[in-house]
Amino acid sequence: MLTNIYETSLALLTDLYQLTMSQGYWKSGRSEREAVFHLFFRSNPFQGGYTIAAGLEYVLDYLKHFRFTAEDIEYLSELKGNDGEPLFATEFLTYLSELKFSCDLDAVPEGTVVFPHEPLVRVKGPILQCQLLETALLNLVNFQTLIATKSARICAATGGDPVLEFGLRRAQGIDGGLAASRAAYIGGCAATSNVLAGKLFEIPVRGTHAHSWVMSFDDELSAFEEYAHAMPNNCVFLVDTYDTLDGVRNAIQVGLRLRETGHEMVGIRLDSGDLAQLSIEARQLLDEAGLTNVAIVASNDLDEAVITSLKSQGATIAVWGVGTRLVTAYDQPALGGVYKLGAVKNEAGEWEPKLKLSEQAIKTSTPGMLQVRRFQNESGAVADVMYNEFNARLDTVVMVDLLDPTQRRPLGGDLKAVNLLVPVVRNGDIVYRHESLSIIRERVEQQLALFHVGVRRHENPQAYPVGLEEQLHELKTEWIHRARGTQIPL
Repeated sequence: MLTNIYETSLALLTDLYQLTMSQGYWKSGRSEREAVFHLFFRSNPFQGGYTIAAGLEYVLDYLKHFRFTAEDIEYLSELKGNDGEPLFATEFLTYLSELKFSCDLDAVPEGTVVFPHEPLVRVKGPILQCQLLETALLNLVNFQTLIATKSARICAATGGDPVLEFGLRRAQGIDGGLAASRAAYIGGCAATSNVLAGKLFEIPVRGTHAHSWVMSFDDELSAFEEYAHAMPNNCVFLVDTYDTLDGVRNAIQVGLRLRETGHEMVGIRLDSGDLAQLSIEARQLLDEAGLTNVAIVASNDLDEAVITSLKSQGATIAVWGVGTRLVTAYDQPALGGVYKLGAVKNEAGEWEPKLKLSEQAIKTSTPGMLQVRRFQNESGAVADVMYNEFNARLDTVVMVDLLDPTQRRPLGGDLKAVNLLVPVVRNGDIVYRHESLSIIRERVEQQLALFHVGVRRHENPQAYPVGLEEQLHELKTEWIHRARGTQIPL
């Protein structure tokens, strides 16, 4: 995980203002005051109807090794303010050097389907520590959640055909490549070309040869023959270096010779041209030669929209190699997750709700210590309701629409209910059991099956019902009026 890649402290993987605020909490005597923060996003990526949570394992690894080293403290001591004096007090840096992480975290398990405004991670503990976690948690959760969602969409578009993640060379650096490979596998990809990701995360790896292999020989047939001699158990021939259909015919010759030696050609790969028409013609040539078991693999700037189009044109592609548009989330480069304060203990030791007000209703935060309850019937998920664990009435639940409080929906006792946030850290110690990526992948499949096809469709998806429990809605309304200095209408 992270500590396998970086043999150094990651406590400074943060924005400077987290540290300046932390010194402010320390100087004002508020550093140990308990607080609750929530990490969430405000809209589904890719204009879709759902999102796949990912990145929790990275978060836990980060927290397990969270500490400020002597080198970290030395670096911070050298930072200067605008007057040329040290930015941080020596006593504060000593405090950081002795800091022991002691927060509680609750989180949505990786692979869970989630929706806007629902907390993916909830942090409770000393406000200084909660604040220090903001940047790192957003960095670790936002990207992998984005890529896992993109992967799930692409895999849905193939209708069950395997998807190979080929994005390392186009990824945003080493971190982007590794995290993307992991998240893409969670979302449903069958394998990756990224060998380091294969080693670190136990993801199956796939790959054969490039155009350069073919170009390095005098002719294409010789290139295929030599590759088959070197790697008889890994033959997927890239056939479009010169002329695609001639390349298919050369691959067929080598495939038939391989069969005579007890081996089988795995497939051919198309990487340019009219993929739909070329795949149809290539399939005909392969079948006529008796190579009906040989798969046609396609690549070349694929995503869910292109794959859907190719499918509709009758393409005979069986395996899809997806790179750039998956690992870079080509059509939406960021999830837009945020981290907001929900409550703070006051001097009397009582929890006081906190709310960020905005001129845009969608950006007004929800106060309290939030939990998400998913209601289900025999057909699947019905609605998600957020409630305040400090003060909730769950015997009879009325859901209030997030953006239209006139829409209220009672959720009867005949429905099964499950809380999405589960304990992962208590008093700084990890209590969540490690899950293999295969288990997380299975969860994605099981979770998506809970939702109506309208929620899962890519074009104009149906909005899944998400709202506030009635008492939480009333609390939020009260604090909005308090913040604005207005009276609550009778």
